[in-house]
Amino acid sequence: MHRPNVLYLHSHDTGRYVQPYGHAVTTPNIQRLAEEGVLFRQAFCANPTCSPSRAALLTGQCPHVNGMTGLTNRGPWALKEPEHHLLYTLRRAGYRSCLAGLQHIAVSAEDIGYDEILCEGYPWVENVLKAATGFLRGKPRAPFFLDCGFGLTHRPFKDLAPADDPRYTQPPAPLPDTPETREDMARFKTKARALDAAYGVVLGALQESGLAEDTLVVCTTDHGIAFPAMKCHLTDHGIGVMLVVRGPGGFTGGKVVDALVSQLDICPTLCDLSDIDPPHWLEGRSLMPVIRGEAAEVNEAVFAEVNFHGSYEPMRAVRTRRWKYIRRYGDRLRPALANCDDSPSKALWLEHGWRERTYAREELYDLVFDPNEACNRAADPACAEPLAEMRGRLDDWMTRTDDPLLCGPVPAPSGARLNDPDATSPGEPLTEVP
Repeated sequence: MHRPNVLYLHSHDTGRYVQPYGHAVTTPNIQRLAEEGVLFRQAFCANPTCSPSRAALLTGQCPHVNGMTGLTNRGPWALKEPEHHLLYTLRRAGYRSCLAGLQHIAVSAEDIGYDEILCEGYPWVENVLKAATGFLRGKPRAPFFLDCGFGLTHRPFKDLAPADDPRYTQPPAPLPDTPETREDMARFKTKARALDAAYGVVLGALQESGLAEDTLVVCTTDHGIAFPAMKCHLTDHGIGVMLVVRGPGGFTGGKVVDALVSQLDICPTLCDLSDIDPPHWLEGRSLMPVIRGEAAEVNEAVFAEVNFHGSYEPMRAVRTRRWKYIRRYGDRLRPALANCDDSPSKALWLEHGWRERTYAREELYDLVFDPNEACNRAADPACAEPLAEMRGRLDDWMTRTDDPLLCGPVPAPSGARLNDPDATSPGEPLTEVP
């Protein structure tokens, strides 16, 4: 069988704040990719923190199953079974795997097992572009899996001159419209422009190589943008991600798909498209029935979790078309501030008492009437029926996946470096777990 190449283009902290999702963020290359491919409007990550999200996408397993419940740069978190990484499934079908740039699921890419490491980590963008374009223009043997990652929309933004005038910039939805938040968002938009330009170079090399028609481009990000109440949160502001796919098998024509999609569905979809027997551990579902027009949905619900980022903040969530249910665990119901990157927007919230605010143990949101998830209906007697349904969905998922939270707090591995739960900033001194 002729199997398509796979170009996995991914970024840090971009959410859906790009042009094809209707935001005033100039990203013409991502827009063109959407107009030529398929845009998934309702795509979600499995965990709105960096390493766990990426590991979930690439293994097809949620973080508490694959073992990646924290950040690789904060301790010895690693995949329980590295051979569950997508590249091993593809390798058995004849694919050659290469890495250009960011991977963030292992201390070293050598621990993952790529056939070739073109460049790794957080190198200069120019180095990533040189590696990726050189690979594509070098007439690589097909089929290949090229993992090409950029950290461009990751903070800090503070020394960046915004390309957009902050006076005419709209801050992201959870934040008030102030000079500080406008300036902060204008700087993010400048980073997004740079990310899009980098994507344009890679996609241009793919086109010039003559490989574009035989290559499935999967363009996505790890989670929401690094603003308060977004990254590290289980509302759609945190778990909503861009997902644009272009290439063989029906991923053409500028289609827009509104089906509920989890990034856990990407591995099963690639297996289905490439006629590869899916590994038994995959938790997601192939999206090919939706692409072929055989079904409107493949998921009744999608699930997400948080465990460790800067600090421990255990949460679980389930989302359907209508409802979002979030459950917190442990005794702490105040914000874990070290789980939010420092920024002018964060400083504004701190100035107005964010530290003293509290969360409910359970949150239920009606996504039709409250898409910003601002009005918790969990205590509303009128919502007793959907609350019971969503509790049941989450309990069933946690039981089915043998979630360790069912037995109490999830321990951090020995050697993990964490912020004190009362720390304000992720830059404060870390404590090493004995």
